[in-house]
Amino acid sequence: MNTLVCLEPGQFSYEDRAVPVAQEGQALLRIRRIGICGTDLHAYEGTQPFFAYPRVLGHELAGELVAAVPGFEAGEAVTFIPYFNCGTCIACRSGLPNCCTHINVCGVHSDGGMGEYLLVPTTSLIHGQGLSYDELALVEPLAIGAHGVRRAAVKPGEFVLVVGAGPIGLGIMEFARIAGAHVIALDINEQRLAFCKDRLQVAHTINALAPDVTEQLRHITNGDMPTVVIDATGSLKAINNAFSYLAHGGRYVLVGLQKGDISFSHPEFHKREATLMSSRNATQEDFEHVVTSMKAGLVQPTTYITHRVPFAQVQAEFASWLDPQTGVIKAMVELE
Repeated sequence: MNTLVCLEPGQFSYEDRAVPVAQEGQALLRIRRIGICGTDLHAYEGTQPFFAYPRVLGHELAGELVAAVPGFEAGEAVTFIPYFNCGTCIACRSGLPNCCTHINVCGVHSDGGMGEYLLVPTTSLIHGQGLSYDELALVEPLAIGAHGVRRAAVKPGEFVLVVGAGPIGLGIMEFARIAGAHVIALDINEQRLAFCKDRLQVAHTINALAPDVTEQLRHITNGDMPTVVIDATGSLKAINNAFSYLAHGGRYVLVGLQKGDISFSHPEFHKREATLMSSRNATQEDFEHVVTSMKAGLVQPTTYITHRVPFAQVQAEFASWLDPQTGVIKAMVELE
């Protein structure tokens, strides 16, 4: 089978590899769609934490089940939860497999789906329920957003500030809206802010480079400031800045990930009696919430797809997706 390998930062190579053979407890998928996410882009540019080369990228995947496994039929369109957990550590025993101490993230810790076939644990499979391959490939990034919103315990009527209007940020906005919140989008890219307003009907958008961000937030929130701030940038500067946007008694959730140390004023954070938490990956509950929301028409994930390429052209096109000028929101790789 044809496989695309990231040999080192900035270097891809197509390789011919043997089609894997499923053992007990495994399912073989014929890959049909690969969504390109921030993790893939960061790995390519050499800025992704918890990463080693060479690596086959790709974990936003949809495929066709090659052979039947318990509970699933051959030929069924599926996606899967790409965070493989041990099942025995303190996190797993506590119902938090998404932050397993021995977690193996497909496409990060082990080779992912940028190839024609992939083996996954049968326990990770998610039924397609009639969704298209495009939709199924977008379940995982939306589940990341849904998990962050669930971590924040968003309530109807709250003002939720989402920092970063990339694909993960867009998913956070969608599920904050579904939870009944008033969403505010903050980004430095006017194209992405326009996308939020025009395509997702986000009522409030702010350019993070504006000199009066705090004043705009006060105006929008009637002087209260957002009770929930969720970062989806992975930018140290953005993460540090957003501490000052939080309401007293508010919750700050870090979905984005970067390599540096967070720095903030202890007195300012303390006087707010604020809560700071991380949000890692997603759980089966989040995946099911996304699929249910898609089927109900509450979210239209294919809206995010701005670029499409066949698998054979990924090597040539990939570097361009790092350039904001290309206007990429979500690039989708197609295999037929």
